[in-house]
Amino acid sequence: MRRRLVPAALLLPLALLLSACGGSSSASTGGDTDGSGSLTLNVGDQKGGSEAILRAAGELKNLDYKIKWSTFTSGPPLLEAVNAKAVDIGGVGNTPPVFAAGAGSKITVVAAFHGASKGDAILVPNDSKLTKPEQLKGKSIAVAQGSSANYQLVASLKAAGLTLSDVDVKYLQPADALAAFTAGKVDAWAVWDPYTSQVLVAKQGRILTTGDGITNGLTFQVAAPAALGDKKKAAAIKDYLERLRRATAWVNDHKEEWAKVWAKDTGLPYEVALASVKRTNATRISVAVDKPLIASEQEIADAFTELKLIPKKVDFGEFVDTRYNGDLPPSTTEARATEGS
Repeated sequence: MRRRLVPAALLLPLALLLSACGGSSSASTGGDTDGSGSLTLNVGDQKGGSEAILRAAGELKNLDYKIKWSTFTSGPPLLEAVNAKAVDIGGVGNTPPVFAAGAGSKITVVAAFHGASKGDAILVPNDSKLTKPEQLKGKSIAVAQGSSANYQLVASLKAAGLTLSDVDVKYLQPADALAAFTAGKVDAWAVWDPYTSQVLVAKQGRILTTGDGITNGLTFQVAAPAALGDKKKAAAIKDYLERLRRATAWVNDHKEEWAKVWAKDTGLPYEVALASVKRTNATRISVAVDKPLIASEQEIADAFTELKLIPKKVDFGEFVDTRYNGDLPPSTTEARATEGS
């Protein structure tokens, strides 16, 4: 198996990651290609995402089309690539599609997964005097703009009676945010797994609050309308989603096995990978792209429109395609519970 190409900072072992500094590229194209045939499906991925799950579950075998992988540091740049038709489909959290829709990007949500939100966290250093979200007023918080953590921060502040204007937001991509956090340059960091688990396992910080009960716990596969309009690519996307759904279910019964593969693939310590699996990844179930999902995402869109972070009203229902729902359960179906999560 060839090593996939990802931003260098994200491949470093944890000790080096914690001391990493400087900028990082938002994407690495030209990574592994799986399968065979004349058709190529360009798939966008994030650290420890779809490729890792599919490979570990054995779902990248017997492909009669090619998958070319490109890895991104977070959802927003991935969706920029979808909009530019450089990527046919890719996996993101619950907030990037809202920002992309607000920008008028050509994107379509075609599949959804519901999981626990415990891995979405606001972290603070171990020696921080902060003990509750209400104390974040006036503090500096790192977050990737337009990411799922961006909304988790907004929602967590709202639950604490605060708004973004009450804090000093530092918009940083994960590698830069990690460096800033561990160097004490920010008071807190709003982020997702596996970064949450990295910090906790390395004892570099603790959780102030999580998205549990605050955010909807949804993640998406988002496709380019042009790819959906191509019959052959649309068929390949259908097969790809079926494989991804099987792989997602496989993870729940093979946590340790997948954590080992994922750790080897990304350079994460096994303990970090397993913690992230139990806290987040193994809780996910495949759900339908339905009306409750659209309504939940509309709430996120309206929140950012009200904050003037999205320039215009977004009708999220215009950015979904339900053709791949099949007989999947509703999006409101509870996430899986995992031992030790």
